[in-house]
Amino acid sequence: MEKTVRARLSDSAAARWLALVIVSATMMFAYFFTDVMSPLEAILNDSLGWNANEYGFFSGSYGLINVFLLMLFFGGIILDRMGIRFTGMLSCILMLVGAVIKWYAVSRVDVDAVVEGFHMDLFIVQIDNPHMSNLLAALGFGIFGVGAETAGITVSKVITKWFTGHELALAMGLQVATARFGTAAALFFSLPIAQRWGSVSASIALGCVLLCVALLAFLYYCVMDRKLDESIRESNEAGAPGSSNEDEQFHLSDLGAIFSNPGFWVICLLCLMFYGGVFPFLKFATKLMIDKYSVPAEWAGSIPGMLPFGTIILTPVFGGIYDRKGHGVILMLLGSLLLTLVHALFALPMLDEWWMAIACMVLLGVAFSLVPSAMWPSVPKIIPMKQLGSAFAIIFFIQNIGLSLIPMGIGRVNQMNTGADGVTDYTETMTIFAFFGLASILLSMALLRLDRKKHYGLEERNCK
Repeated sequence: MEKTVRARLSDSAAARWLALVIVSATMMFAYFFTDVMSPLEAILNDSLGWNANEYGFFSGSYGLINVFLLMLFFGGIILDRMGIRFTGMLSCILMLVGAVIKWYAVSRVDVDAVVEGFHMDLFIVQIDNPHMSNLLAALGFGIFGVGAETAGITVSKVITKWFTGHELALAMGLQVATARFGTAAALFFSLPIAQRWGSVSASIALGCVLLCVALLAFLYYCVMDRKLDESIRESNEAGAPGSSNEDEQFHLSDLGAIFSNPGFWVICLLCLMFYGGVFPFLKFATKLMIDKYSVPAEWAGSIPGMLPFGTIILTPVFGGIYDRKGHGVILMLLGSLLLTLVHALFALPMLDEWWMAIACMVLLGVAFSLVPSAMWPSVPKIIPMKQLGSAFAIIFFIQNIGLSLIPMGIGRVNQMNTGADGVTDYTETMTIFAFFGLASILLSMALLRLDRKKHYGLEERNCK
C-alpha cells in the first residue's frame, strides 16, 4: 500500500505545488481583467459617456449569462462529465473571446455621436453611440464571466484533486491570495495606464494580453493533469482499465444528493451574502474614496487596492490554521463579524477622514481572508469528489446572482443619491452592504449548529 501511495504524482510535493502555481496564475490574470474597469468609474462619463446607472449595469453584466442562461450550472456538469482539461481550456477560450469583445466596445466608441447604432469605416465597425458601447461591453463582460466562473470551479476541483490528504486549505488559500494579486494590480495600475495612454481601452488591452498568457499556462497544466491521471490509474489496484480516475463517474442523479444536503445550501447562501458584501463594493469603492473621503482621483484606487494585499498574506495563514487546528466555521463567523463592522463604519457620515478609509480597508482585508480560507476547503467535506464540480458550479451560480443584481441595484441607489455636482452620498449604499454582513453572521451560526448535528467535520483539521 505504501508503494501505491508513492506512485501517485500528487504525492510529489514539487509536482502538486507546480500545478498550484500554474492554475493560480491563470486565475490571477482572470481576476485582473474582472476588476480592470473598477478604478475607471470616475472617468467613464468623459471617456465613454457612461453614467452611474450604465456603469452599474455593465458591472452586473459579469454574471448575467451565467444566471439567466444557467451556463455556470451546465459548466459544472460539463466539468464532472468531460473532465478538468476540456473544461479548463474551454473556460480560458471564453474568457479571451469575451475580453476582446469588451476591448472593442470601449475602443471604438464615438462619445459625441447622437445616433445609436454602428457604421463601417474602412472595414472596421465603429460604434456610433455610448449606449451601444455599454451594451456591447456588457455582452463581452458576460461572456468573459462565463469563462471566468467556470475556470474558478475547475481550479477548485484541480486543487482538491492534487491536495486532498495534504495541505488542502493552505493550497486553496494560496490560490485565493494569488488571485488577489490580479485584483490589486487592476486597482492600482488600471487608472494610471488609462491616463498614460489617454484611453480606457489601454488597460483592457493589457488584460487581453494577460488572458492569452493564462490560456498558454493552462495548456501546460493539461500535460501535468494527464500525467496525474496516468499515475492514479497505475496506483489504483482496484480500478479496471479505462475506469474513471476521479473516484466514481458522475451521473445526473447525483444532483439530487447535492440539492438535498442542508449544509451545502447554508454554504451557498453564506457565499452569496459574504461575497455580495465585498465584490460589488469594490466596483464602487474608488469613487467612494473620492466623494466621501476627498482622496485625489489619481491615487483613490490605491486604498481599495490595499485589500488584496492583506488577503495575500493572511488567507494562506488562516488556511494553514484550518489545516492544522481546524475551527473552520469559527473562522467564517469572525470574518462575517468584521465585514459587518467595516460597512457600518463606512456608512457613518461623520467618519470622513482618509485614515478611517484605510483602517476600514485593512479590517476588510482580514475579513476577506478569514471566510474564503475556511469556506472553500469546507465544501469537499460536505460533498464527495465525483459531485464536486457540480457543487462548486451551483455555489458559483448562486454567487453570480449576487454579482449580477447587486451592482445593478447599487448603481441605481448611487444614481438617486448623486447631486448635480456629481458627488454621491454613500450612506444608504454602505448600510445595504452592512446588512449583507449581518446575514453572513446568521448563516455562519446556522452552519456551526448544523455541523454539530450532521458531523461534517468542519471544525476538524484537514491534515491527517
